[in-house]
Amino acid sequence: MIHIPEQVKGLIFDLDGTIANTMQHHFESWRFAVSPFGINFTANLFKSLTGKPATATITRLNELFGATMDPIKVSHLKSEHFKTLVNSTVEISIVADVVRKYSTILPMSIGTGSSKIGAKKTLEVIKMNHFFDIVITADDISNPKPHPETFLKCADLMKIKPKDCIVFEDGILGIQAAKEAGMMVVDVNDYYKMEFSI
Repeated sequence: MIHIPEQVKGLIFDLDGTIANTMQHHFESWRFAVSPFGINFTANLFKSLTGKPATATITRLNELFGATMDPIKVSHLKSEHFKTLVNSTVEISIVADVVRKYSTILPMSIGTGSSKIGAKKTLEVIKMNHFFDIVITADDISNPKPHPETFLKCADLMKIKPKDCIVFEDGILGIQAAKEAGMMVVDVNDYYKMEFSI
């Protein structure tokens, strides 16, 4: 079980790759959407972009590869492909167990780079939607991770000071965002190894 320091008053969870094992699905969906544009979407590239909203990811890929993808059209393509895979999503038990243990003890929220619709669907599939009244998504903020806005909004809605919150994250950008917010961080990669297959 992941240890929670005694001074913690609120828990904030990233969703994809933290509570829900969706990363392989997202990886495959991104490869499907961008490979027609000649982009070699590798696991390392994916990890460096994890936590960015879809349109921001495409904008970044355009910069990196000199491509001219339409962020709206390509993110829609990616989203539609993800929908064909999402129903096979399973929880990441080491983190989901923390959710179950603390659900009646401390306030909890989700802070994700997913869309509102995507996050809702993922939480339903892994049967954890009833644990979270506060779910902050890419649709609720102006500045995506690594900006701390997502997590600060979670803390504000939980009515807990940032320094008293602990964030569970798997992404580089999300970990940066949590630190920027002045929060404690659990890097779930220390407990769970994410592997990608092509």
